[in-house]
Amino acid sequence: MRKSKFNKLAVVAILSLSSSISVNCLAQDPIIQTKYTADPAPVVYNDTVFLYAGHDEDDAFGFNMKEWLLYTSTDMVNWTDHGPVASLKDFKWVTTDNGAWAPQCIRRNGKFYLYCPMPGGFGIGVLVSDSPYGPFKDPIGKPLIGGQYNSIDPTVLIDDDGQAYLYWGNPNLWYVKLNDDMISFEGEPIKDPLIAKVKGQPDPFHYQEGPWAYKRNGHYYMAYASTCCPEGMAYAMGKSATGPWEYKGSIMDGDPRSNGNHPGIIDYKGTTYVFGFNYAILKQTMSKHYERRSICVEKLTFNEDGTIQKLPFWSKNVDQIENVNPYEKVQAETMAYCAGLKTMKVEEWERNVSWNKGKLQTTRMVVTSVNNGDYIKVQGVDFSKGASTIDVCVASLRGGKIEVRTDKVDGTLLATIKVNTSGEGDIYKTITTPVKKVQGVHDLYFVFKGEKDLLDFDWWKFSAKK
Repeated sequence: MRKSKFNKLAVVAILSLSSSISVNCLAQDPIIQTKYTADPAPVVYNDTVFLYAGHDEDDAFGFNMKEWLLYTSTDMVNWTDHGPVASLKDFKWVTTDNGAWAPQCIRRNGKFYLYCPMPGGFGIGVLVSDSPYGPFKDPIGKPLIGGQYNSIDPTVLIDDDGQAYLYWGNPNLWYVKLNDDMISFEGEPIKDPLIAKVKGQPDPFHYQEGPWAYKRNGHYYMAYASTCCPEGMAYAMGKSATGPWEYKGSIMDGDPRSNGNHPGIIDYKGTTYVFGFNYAILKQTMSKHYERRSICVEKLTFNEDGTIQKLPFWSKNVDQIENVNPYEKVQAETMAYCAGLKTMKVEEWERNVSWNKGKLQTTRMVVTSVNNGDYIKVQGVDFSKGASTIDVCVASLRGGKIEVRTDKVDGTLLATIKVNTSGEGDIYKTITTPVKKVQGVHDLYFVFKGEKDLLDFDWWKFSAKK
Protein backbone atom coordinates (compact mmCIF):
# COMPACT_ATOMS: atom_id res chain seq x y z
CA MET A 1 0.00 0.00 0.00
CA ARG A 2 1.97 3.00 -1.29
CA LYS A 3 0.49 6.42 -1.64
CA SER A 4 -1.50 7.43 -4.71
CA LYS A 5 -0.41 10.17 -7.06
CA PHE A 6 -3.18 12.38 -5.66
CA ASN A 7 -1.70 12.19 -2.17
CA LYS A 8 1.77 12.92 -3.48
CA LEU A 9 0.53 16.10 -5.10
CA ALA A 10 -1.01 17.07 -1.76
CA VAL A 11 2.40 16.65 -0.15
CA VAL A 12 3.90 19.20 -2.53
CA ALA A 13 1.18 21.69 -1.57
CA ILE A 14 1.75 21.09 2.14
CA LEU A 15 5.53 21.25 1.98
CA SER A 16 5.44 24.60 0.20
CA LEU A 17 4.07 26.02 3.47
CA SER A 18 6.05 23.84 5.87
CA SER A 19 8.69 26.39 6.87
CA SER A 20 5.96 28.57 8.39
CA ILE A 21 4.53 25.77 10.55
CA SER A 22 5.43 26.55 14.15
CA VAL A 23 4.67 25.38 17.66
CA ASN A 24 1.07 25.79 18.84
CA CYS A 25 -1.34 24.05 21.19
CA LEU A 26 -4.33 23.61 18.87
CA ALA A 27 -5.38 20.51 16.96
CA GLN A 28 -4.82 20.33 13.23
CA ASP A 29 -7.87 19.86 11.01
CA PRO A 30 -8.25 17.36 9.46
CA ILE A 31 -6.88 15.28 12.33
CA ILE A 32 -5.97 12.26 10.15
CA GLN A 33 -3.80 12.66 7.05
CA THR A 34 -2.46 9.17 6.28
CA LYS A 35 -5.84 7.85 5.12
CA TYR A 36 -9.18 9.23 3.99
CA THR A 37 -11.59 8.93 6.93
CA ALA A 38 -15.29 9.63 7.35
CA ASP A 39 -18.32 9.13 9.60
CA PRO A 40 -16.61 9.64 12.98
CA ALA A 41 -17.89 7.60 15.93
CA PRO A 42 -16.04 8.60 19.11
CA VAL A 43 -16.43 6.88 22.48
CA VAL A 44 -14.58 7.49 25.77
CA TYR A 45 -13.13 4.56 27.71
CA ASN A 46 -10.31 4.37 30.30
CA ASP A 47 -9.49 8.10 29.94
CA THR A 48 -8.93 7.61 26.21
CA VAL A 49 -10.92 8.70 23.16
CA PHE A 50 -11.55 5.78 20.82
CA LEU A 51 -12.45 7.12 17.38
CA TYR A 52 -14.05 4.59 15.04
CA ALA A 53 -14.16 5.78 11.45
CA GLY A 54 -15.25 4.86 7.98
CA HIS A 55 -12.50 4.59 5.37
CA ASP A 56 -12.70 5.97 1.84
CA GLU A 57 -10.23 4.16 -0.40
CA ASP A 58 -7.50 6.30 -2.00
CA ASP A 59 -8.94 5.74 -5.49
CA ALA A 60 -12.59 6.31 -4.51
CA PHE A 61 -14.77 8.26 -6.94
CA GLY A 62 -18.09 7.50 -5.30
CA PHE A 63 -18.39 5.64 -2.00
CA ASN A 64 -15.74 2.92 -1.86
CA MET A 65 -15.65 1.69 1.75
CA LYS A 66 -14.72 -1.81 2.91
CA GLU A 67 -13.65 -1.56 6.55
CA TRP A 68 -13.80 0.45 9.76
CA LEU A 69 -10.67 2.01 11.28
CA LEU A 70 -9.72 2.87 14.86
CA TYR A 71 -7.74 5.83 16.22
CA THR A 72 -7.06 6.77 19.84
CA SER A 73 -5.97 9.92 21.66
CA THR A 74 -5.48 11.13 25.22
CA ASP A 75 -4.70 14.75 24.31
CA MET A 76 -7.19 15.48 21.45
CA VAL A 77 -4.31 16.55 19.20
CA ASN A 78 -2.05 13.54 18.60
CA TRP A 79 -3.86 10.47 17.25
CA THR A 80 -2.61 6.87 17.12
CA ASP A 81 -3.62 4.73 14.15
CA HIS A 82 -4.61 1.15 15.06
CA GLY A 83 -5.62 0.18 11.53
CA PRO A 84 -8.76 -1.74 10.54
CA VAL A 85 -10.80 -2.91 13.54
CA ALA A 86 -13.64 -4.58 11.56
CA SER A 87 -14.78 -5.04 7.97
CA LEU A 88 -17.70 -6.20 5.87
CA LYS A 89 -16.12 -9.66 5.87
CA ASP A 90 -17.09 -9.97 9.54
CA PHE A 91 -20.72 -10.25 8.45
CA LYS A 92 -21.10 -13.60 6.65
CA TRP A 93 -24.62 -12.69 5.51
CA VAL A 94 -23.39 -9.64 3.56
CA THR A 95 -22.50 -10.38 -0.06
CA THR A 96 -21.05 -7.01 -1.07
CA ASP A 97 -17.46 -5.87 -0.54
CA ASN A 98 -18.35 -2.16 -0.62
CA GLY A 99 -20.50 -0.24 1.83
CA ALA A 100 -18.85 -0.04 5.26
CA TRP A 101 -20.83 3.08 6.11
CA ALA A 102 -21.24 5.10 9.33
CA PRO A 103 -20.87 2.93 12.50
CA GLN A 104 -21.12 3.59 16.22
CA CYS A 105 -19.50 1.72 19.11
CA ILE A 106 -20.73 1.70 22.72
CA ARG A 107 -19.66 -0.15 25.87
CA ARG A 108 -21.98 -2.05 28.17
CA ASN A 109 -21.55 -4.89 30.68
CA GLY A 110 -17.83 -5.14 29.94
CA LYS A 111 -18.34 -5.59 26.19
CA PHE A 112 -18.13 -3.30 23.18
CA TYR A 113 -20.94 -3.24 20.62
CA LEU A 114 -20.22 -1.96 17.12
CA TYR A 115 -23.36 -1.16 15.12
CA CYS A 116 -22.73 -1.15 11.37
CA PRO A 117 -25.01 -0.28 8.44
CA MET A 118 -24.90 -2.14 5.15
CA PRO A 119 -25.86 -0.78 1.73
CA GLY A 120 -28.17 -2.40 -0.77
CA GLY A 121 -30.99 -3.23 1.61
CA PHE A 122 -28.99 -5.51 3.92
CA GLY A 123 -29.92 -3.52 7.05
CA ILE A 124 -27.92 -2.84 10.22
CA GLY A 125 -25.67 -5.46 11.82
CA VAL A 126 -23.93 -5.63 15.18
CA LEU A 127 -20.48 -6.87 16.19
CA VAL A 128 -19.31 -7.59 19.75
CA SER A 129 -15.87 -7.63 21.37
CA ASP A 130 -14.38 -7.87 24.85
CA SER A 131 -11.95 -5.09 23.89
CA PRO A 132 -12.35 -1.75 22.12
CA TYR A 133 -9.49 -2.85 19.84
CA GLY A 134 -11.33 -6.00 18.76
CA PRO A 135 -11.49 -8.61 17.45
CA PHE A 136 -15.20 -8.06 16.82
CA LYS A 137 -17.53 -10.95 16.03
CA ASP A 138 -21.10 -11.18 14.77
CA PRO A 139 -23.21 -12.65 17.62
CA ILE A 140 -26.47 -13.14 15.70
CA GLY A 141 -25.43 -13.95 12.13
CA LYS A 142 -28.15 -11.81 10.58
CA PRO A 143 -29.30 -8.15 10.44
CA LEU A 144 -30.39 -6.60 13.73
CA ILE A 145 -32.51 -4.09 11.77
CA GLY A 146 -33.99 -5.06 8.41
CA GLY A 147 -33.19 -3.11 5.28
CA GLN A 148 -36.77 -1.90 4.80
CA TYR A 149 -36.46 0.74 7.54
CA ASN A 150 -34.15 3.34 5.90
CA SER A 151 -31.43 1.36 7.66
CA ILE A 152 -28.25 3.44 7.64
CA ASP A 153 -26.24 5.52 10.14
CA PRO A 154 -27.00 3.87 13.51
CA THR A 155 -26.47 5.73 16.78
CA VAL A 156 -26.96 4.44 20.33
CA LEU A 157 -27.79 6.06 23.68
CA ILE A 158 -27.94 4.31 27.06
CA ASP A 159 -30.16 6.41 29.34
CA ASP A 160 -29.59 6.90 33.06
CA ASP A 161 -32.16 4.22 33.89
CA GLY A 162 -30.22 1.67 31.84
CA GLN A 163 -32.56 1.57 28.86
CA ALA A 164 -30.65 1.55 25.57
CA TYR A 165 -32.00 3.14 22.39
CA LEU A 166 -30.88 2.54 18.81
CA TYR A 167 -31.64 5.27 16.26
CA TRP A 168 -30.89 5.46 12.53
CA GLY A 169 -32.20 6.55 9.17
CA ASN A 170 -32.21 8.48 5.90
CA PRO A 171 -34.49 10.28 5.05
CA ASN A 172 -36.45 9.56 8.26
CA LEU A 173 -35.42 8.99 11.86
CA TRP A 174 -36.27 5.56 13.28
CA TYR A 175 -35.64 4.01 16.69
CA VAL A 176 -36.09 0.91 18.85
CA LYS A 177 -35.59 0.13 22.53
CA LEU A 178 -32.78 -2.40 22.74
CA ASN A 179 -32.95 -5.29 25.18
CA ASP A 180 -30.34 -5.61 27.91
CA ASP A 181 -28.26 -7.90 25.68
CA MET A 182 -27.82 -4.99 23.19
CA ILE A 183 -28.28 -7.39 20.25
CA SER A 184 -32.09 -7.72 20.21
CA PHE A 185 -35.28 -5.71 20.71
CA GLU A 186 -39.01 -6.20 21.12
CA GLY A 187 -41.73 -4.96 18.79
CA GLU A 188 -41.30 -3.11 15.50
CA PRO A 189 -39.07 -0.13 14.64
CA ILE A 190 -40.77 3.24 15.20
CA LYS A 191 -40.58 6.15 12.81
CA ASP A 192 -40.27 9.38 14.79
CA PRO A 193 -43.43 11.39 14.06
CA LEU A 194 -41.74 14.80 14.26
CA ILE A 195 -38.45 14.18 12.45
CA ALA A 196 -40.14 12.63 9.43
CA LYS A 197 -40.30 13.56 5.79
CA VAL A 198 -43.83 14.11 4.49
CA LYS A 199 -44.08 14.55 0.73
CA GLY A 200 -45.21 18.02 -0.18
CA GLN A 201 -44.87 19.29 3.42
CA PRO A 202 -42.24 21.63 4.95
CA ASP A 203 -39.27 20.03 6.68
CA PRO A 204 -38.84 22.11 9.86
CA PHE A 205 -36.01 19.93 11.24
CA HIS A 206 -33.90 19.91 8.04
CA TYR A 207 -33.10 16.28 8.88
CA GLN A 208 -31.09 14.36 6.30
CA GLU A 209 -29.14 11.47 7.84
CA GLY A 210 -26.31 10.65 10.26
CA PRO A 211 -28.13 11.01 13.62
CA TRP A 212 -26.13 11.17 16.85
CA ALA A 213 -27.96 10.79 20.19
CA TYR A 214 -26.41 12.56 23.16
CA LYS A 215 -27.40 13.56 26.72
CA ARG A 216 -25.97 16.38 28.84
CA ASN A 217 -27.22 17.96 32.09
CA GLY A 218 -30.65 16.38 31.73
CA HIS A 219 -31.09 17.56 28.13
CA TYR A 220 -31.50 15.08 25.28
CA TYR A 221 -29.96 16.01 21.94
CA MET A 222 -30.43 14.59 18.48
CA ALA A 223 -27.68 15.95 16.22
CA TYR A 224 -27.62 15.04 12.54
CA ALA A 225 -26.44 15.88 9.06
CA SER A 226 -28.85 18.46 7.67
CA THR A 227 -30.05 19.86 4.35
CA CYS A 228 -28.25 18.03 1.57
CA CYS A 229 -26.19 19.17 -0.25
CA PRO A 230 -23.79 20.46 1.04
CA GLU A 231 -24.74 19.04 4.42
CA GLY A 232 -24.31 20.96 7.63
CA MET A 233 -24.86 19.71 11.18
CA ALA A 234 -28.09 20.64 12.99
CA TYR A 235 -29.73 19.50 16.21
CA ALA A 236 -32.98 19.12 18.09
CA MET A 237 -33.57 18.87 21.86
CA GLY A 238 -36.05 16.81 23.84
CA LYS A 239 -37.18 15.95 27.36
CA SER A 240 -36.73 12.21 26.90
CA ALA A 241 -34.74 9.80 24.76
CA THR A 242 -37.67 9.59 22.35
CA GLY A 243 -38.53 13.29 22.30
CA PRO A 244 -40.76 15.00 21.59
CA TRP A 245 -38.06 16.88 19.69
CA GLU A 246 -37.80 20.62 19.18
CA TYR A 247 -35.59 21.92 16.40
CA LYS A 248 -32.93 24.27 17.82
CA GLY A 249 -30.79 25.23 14.84
CA SER A 250 -27.45 24.66 13.21
CA ILE A 251 -24.28 23.42 14.89
CA MET A 252 -22.35 24.15 11.71
CA ASP A 253 -23.81 25.39 8.42
CA GLY A 254 -23.27 23.49 5.22
CA ASP A 255 -20.36 24.73 3.18
CA PRO A 256 -19.46 24.21 -0.50
CA ARG A 257 -16.06 22.92 0.67
CA SER A 258 -17.72 19.85 2.22
CA ASN A 259 -20.45 17.98 0.38
CA GLY A 260 -21.47 15.87 3.38
CA ASN A 261 -21.10 15.73 7.15
CA HIS A 262 -21.74 13.41 10.09
CA PRO A 263 -21.67 14.53 13.75
CA GLY A 264 -20.19 12.53 16.62
CA ILE A 265 -20.34 14.14 20.08
CA ILE A 266 -18.54 13.20 23.32
CA ASP A 267 -17.64 14.69 26.71
CA TYR A 268 -13.98 14.25 27.54
CA LYS A 269 -12.05 15.63 30.51
CA GLY A 270 -14.49 18.49 31.10
CA THR A 271 -14.99 19.55 27.49
CA THR A 272 -17.56 18.61 24.85
CA TYR A 273 -16.32 17.88 21.34
CA VAL A 274 -18.05 17.39 18.02
CA PHE A 275 -16.43 15.42 15.22
CA GLY A 276 -17.36 15.63 11.56
CA PHE A 277 -15.52 15.70 8.28
CA ASN A 278 -14.49 17.80 5.31
CA TYR A 279 -12.71 17.25 2.02
CA ALA A 280 -9.67 19.41 2.75
CA ILE A 281 -6.96 16.89 1.83
CA LEU A 282 -8.72 16.02 -1.42
CA LYS A 283 -9.20 19.72 -2.23
CA GLN A 284 -5.46 20.35 -1.97
CA THR A 285 -5.03 18.54 -5.26
CA MET A 286 -8.28 18.88 -7.21
CA SER A 287 -11.50 20.84 -7.36
CA LYS A 288 -13.62 17.99 -8.71
CA HIS A 289 -15.74 16.21 -6.10
CA TYR A 290 -14.88 12.66 -5.09
CA GLU A 291 -15.86 10.84 -1.91
CA ARG A 292 -12.49 11.08 -0.18
CA ARG A 293 -13.22 12.62 3.19
CA SER A 294 -11.18 13.63 6.24
CA ILE A 295 -12.32 13.74 9.89
CA CYS A 296 -12.15 17.00 11.86
CA VAL A 297 -12.93 17.96 15.46
CA GLU A 298 -14.17 21.11 17.21
CA LYS A 299 -15.03 22.16 20.77
CA LEU A 300 -18.71 22.73 21.57
CA THR A 301 -19.88 25.57 23.81
CA PHE A 302 -23.32 25.56 25.46
CA ASN A 303 -25.60 28.36 26.57
CA GLU A 304 -27.28 28.33 30.02
CA ASP A 305 -30.46 26.83 28.57
CA GLY A 306 -28.51 23.95 27.03
CA THR A 307 -28.58 25.21 23.46
CA ILE A 308 -25.38 24.96 21.43
CA GLN A 309 -23.40 27.95 20.22
CA LYS A 310 -23.02 27.80 16.46
CA LEU A 311 -19.59 26.96 15.06
CA PRO A 312 -17.88 28.38 11.99
CA PHE A 313 -16.65 25.93 9.39
CA TRP A 314 -13.88 23.88 11.09
CA SER A 315 -12.10 26.75 12.82
CA LYS A 316 -9.45 24.79 14.83
CA ASN A 317 -10.46 25.62 18.41
CA VAL A 318 -9.36 22.38 20.14
CA ASP A 319 -6.59 22.72 22.74
CA GLN A 320 -4.04 20.04 23.52
CA ILE A 321 -4.98 18.85 27.00
CA GLU A 322 -1.80 17.01 28.00
CA ASN A 323 1.78 16.76 26.76
CA VAL A 324 3.46 13.76 25.16
CA ASN A 325 5.98 11.85 27.31
CA PRO A 326 9.04 11.22 25.10
CA TYR A 327 10.67 8.90 27.65
CA GLU A 328 8.10 6.18 26.98
CA LYS A 329 7.89 4.27 23.71
CA VAL A 330 5.75 6.26 21.27
CA GLN A 331 4.35 4.58 18.17
CA ALA A 332 5.45 6.27 14.95
CA GLU A 333 1.81 6.28 13.82
CA THR A 334 1.01 8.66 16.71
CA MET A 335 0.94 12.12 15.19
CA ALA A 336 -0.78 15.48 15.06
CA TYR A 337 0.08 15.99 11.41
CA CYS A 338 2.14 14.49 8.62
CA ALA A 339 2.96 15.03 4.98
CA GLY A 340 3.26 12.33 2.35
CA LEU A 341 3.01 9.26 4.57
CA LYS A 342 0.84 6.19 4.94
CA THR A 343 0.22 3.75 7.78
CA MET A 344 -0.39 0.05 7.47
CA LYS A 345 -0.12 -3.27 9.26
CA VAL A 346 2.85 -5.27 8.04
CA GLU A 347 3.62 -8.95 8.43
CA GLU A 348 7.02 -10.17 9.56
CA TRP A 349 9.02 -13.28 8.89
CA GLU A 350 8.97 -15.88 11.64
CA ARG A 351 12.60 -15.13 12.53
CA ASN A 352 11.62 -11.57 13.41
CA VAL A 353 8.47 -12.08 15.46
CA SER A 354 8.09 -12.20 19.21
CA TRP A 355 6.14 -14.47 21.51
CA ASN A 356 3.54 -13.10 23.88
CA LYS A 357 1.93 -15.52 26.29
CA GLY A 358 2.51 -18.31 23.82
CA LYS A 359 0.89 -16.53 20.91
CA LEU A 360 2.97 -15.67 17.85
CA GLN A 361 2.80 -11.99 16.91
CA THR A 362 3.21 -11.56 13.16
CA THR A 363 1.99 -8.02 12.45
CA ARG A 364 2.78 -4.50 13.58
CA MET A 365 1.38 -1.09 12.68
CA VAL A 366 3.99 1.15 11.03
CA VAL A 367 4.46 4.38 9.11
CA THR A 368 5.30 3.51 5.52
CA SER A 369 5.57 5.01 2.02
CA VAL A 370 8.38 7.24 3.32
CA ASN A 371 9.93 9.48 0.67
CA ASN A 372 12.31 12.43 0.62
CA GLY A 373 10.85 15.49 2.37
CA ASP A 374 7.98 13.66 4.06
CA TYR A 375 7.57 14.38 7.77
CA ILE A 376 5.73 13.55 10.99
CA LYS A 377 4.70 16.22 13.50
CA VAL A 378 4.13 15.17 17.12
CA GLN A 379 2.66 18.09 19.03
CA GLY A 380 3.47 19.19 22.57
CA VAL A 381 6.35 16.92 23.63
CA ASP A 382 7.59 17.56 27.19
CA PHE A 383 11.41 17.43 27.47
CA SER A 384 11.46 18.48 31.12
CA LYS A 385 14.14 15.84 31.85
CA GLY A 386 16.30 16.81 28.90
CA ALA A 387 17.53 14.08 26.57
CA SER A 388 20.77 12.24 25.83
CA THR A 389 19.82 9.80 23.06
CA ILE A 390 16.91 8.78 20.86
CA ASP A 391 16.01 5.21 19.89
CA VAL A 392 14.05 4.57 16.70
CA CYS A 393 12.82 1.21 15.45
CA VAL A 394 12.85 1.01 11.65
CA ALA A 395 13.03 -1.45 8.80
CA SER A 396 15.37 -0.21 6.08
CA LEU A 397 14.23 -0.40 2.47
CA ARG A 398 16.56 1.91 0.52
CA GLY A 399 17.91 3.61 3.63
CA GLY A 400 18.27 7.35 4.22
CA LYS A 401 18.27 9.83 7.07
CA ILE A 402 15.77 10.93 9.70
CA GLU A 403 16.25 14.51 10.88
CA VAL A 404 14.78 15.10 14.34
CA ARG A 405 13.81 18.77 14.70
CA THR A 406 11.85 20.97 17.10
CA ASP A 407 8.97 23.38 16.52
CA LYS A 408 9.18 23.58 12.71
CA VAL A 409 9.96 21.26 9.84
CA ASP A 410 13.17 23.25 9.39
CA GLY A 411 13.58 24.03 13.10
CA THR A 412 16.45 23.29 15.47
CA LEU A 413 18.17 20.01 14.58
CA LEU A 414 18.33 17.64 17.57
CA ALA A 415 19.73 14.60 15.79
CA THR A 416 20.37 13.02 12.40
CA ILE A 417 19.61 9.31 12.39
CA LYS A 418 21.36 7.36 9.64
CA VAL A 419 19.46 4.37 8.33
CA ASN A 420 21.76 2.22 6.22
CA THR A 421 20.55 0.08 3.36
CA SER A 422 20.33 -3.39 4.85
CA GLY A 423 18.77 -5.40 2.04
CA GLU A 424 16.43 -6.84 4.68
CA GLY A 425 13.36 -4.66 4.47
CA ASP A 426 11.36 -6.98 6.71
CA ILE A 427 13.80 -6.78 9.63
CA TYR A 428 13.07 -4.16 12.30
CA LYS A 429 16.11 -2.85 14.15
CA THR A 430 16.60 -0.26 16.87
CA ILE A 431 19.03 2.58 16.12
CA THR A 432 20.38 4.73 18.99
CA THR A 433 21.62 8.24 18.20
CA PRO A 434 22.91 11.06 20.48
CA VAL A 435 20.80 14.22 20.62
CA LYS A 436 21.65 17.86 21.24
CA LYS A 437 20.51 19.72 24.33
CA VAL A 438 16.75 20.20 24.58
CA GLN A 439 14.49 21.42 27.40
CA GLY A 440 10.85 22.43 27.76
CA VAL A 441 7.81 21.61 25.65
CA HIS A 442 8.27 21.47 21.88
CA ASP A 443 6.57 20.19 18.79
CA LEU A 444 8.71 17.36 17.44
CA TYR A 445 9.33 16.77 13.74
CA PHE A 446 10.72 13.66 12.08
CA VAL A 447 11.84 14.77 8.60
CA PHE A 448 12.90 12.10 6.13
CA LYS A 449 15.77 12.58 3.67
CA GLY A 450 16.87 10.33 0.81
CA GLU A 451 15.16 9.09 -2.33
CA LYS A 452 11.91 7.13 -2.16
CA ASP A 453 10.54 4.21 -0.16
CA LEU A 454 13.29 4.81 2.38
CA LEU A 455 12.07 2.78 5.36
CA ASP A 456 9.19 1.67 7.53
CA PHE A 457 9.01 3.42 10.93
CA ASP A 458 7.68 1.55 13.98
CA TRP A 459 8.37 3.58 17.18
CA TRP A 460 10.64 6.11 18.89
CA LYS A 461 11.80 6.88 22.44
CA PHE A 462 14.15 9.40 24.10
CA SER A 463 16.44 8.66 27.03
CA ALA A 464 16.47 11.30 29.77
CA LYS A 465 19.69 13.16 30.44
CA LYS A 466 21.48 11.77 33.51
